[in-house]
This record gives sequence, C-alpha cells and structure tokens, in this order.
Amino acid sequence: MSVQRQALANFKLIERISNLLRSEERKQYAAIGLQPIHGQVLEYLASCNQYSNTHSAVAEYLGLTKGTVSQTIQLLEKKHYLFKTVSDKDARVVHLALTESGQRLLNELNPLEIFRQAEAHVSHLAFDSLESALQTTLIALQQVNQSRRFGTCRSCQYFSVEAHHYFCGLTEEPLDRDDTDKICRDHSSQSN
Repeated sequence: MSVQRQALANFKLIERISNLLRSEERKQYAAIGLQPIHGQVLEYLASCNQYSNTHSAVAEYLGLTKGTVSQTIQLLEKKHYLFKTVSDKDARVVHLALTESGQRLLNELNPLEIFRQAEAHVSHLAFDSLESALQTTLIALQQVNQSRRFGTCRSCQYFSVEAHHYFCGLTEEPLDRDDTDKICRDHSSQSN
C-alpha cells in the first residue's frame, strides 16, 4: 500500500472512531435535554484556569462563534450548570464557573466510558502498524457500543480473491475492484 493510501486509511479509521465517540456523546446529552456542545463548554470550564474562563476563551478553544457560545452559556446558566462573575479588575470581563450541579453533571455523564472499555480490551496487545492499532481499537469500540462494524471489503472476513476476481462470501457475489475499497454495513472483522 502506498504511503498516501496508508495515510488516508489511517485518517478514515480515526474519523470513524471519532464519529462513534461523538454518537455516544450525543446519546448521553440528549437523554438529559442537552447537546454535546453544552457538555464541551462545561468540560472546558472545568479544566481551564482563571485567565481562560471567559466567553471569548471558550469560543477560541472550541472554535465556535461568539453567538453560539453566548447562547450556550445562557442555556447552561438557566439550567444552573454555571454562573457568571464580573472581574474585580476589569468590569468588562465576565468569568464563568461551574456550579455544583454542573460539576455533578460532568461527573455523572461519561461519554468516554465506551472508549475506556475498548481501551481495556486492546491495551495489552502489540501492534505492527498504526492502522492495525486503529482498526483493533475501532472494532473494540463498536463491540462495546453494540454498533454495526462498517468496514471496507478488503478487511472483511468474507472478502476473497477467486480466479483473479474479487468475491463476497456473504452475498456470494463478485465484487468490482472499486467496491473493495468502499465501506460496507455488513462488514465482519477477520478476527471474528
């Protein structure tokens, strides 16, 4: 596999892992009437210092517009997850901090728990490449999350080459060359 093609494959695996984690995050926040952005703001405020707990710092750190941050902060303040204080050094500066409810919410919600569970499955393994590590991590995350695998034909246990032609053992149909690099929802890992 060429270096460029390998880099693209690794990028796609990282992207898929990220999508899976974001999906879990959306589910957890939706269950309590929030969006992931609300949790991201709370997480940032829980970890930033006194010089970085302003509207503009939140916007810069998360790459959001000031309007989006203002609306998010208003909602979180209304729900009593954060509070504002005016700086005693400069009345134009408003500092943000979590309330006890906000901190409790962050402690209770744990969208990365599936990542920790998957990590426990793969942390003892040795990998010969980044792709192998990412692929194994993705599979573990999908198992923990009980989601479909979605993988490329070439990495599926049903993929084979017969008489110089590509073949899917699940559907028992020949595959075009272009299809072998595409994503399939019926993917089954070769390690199953």
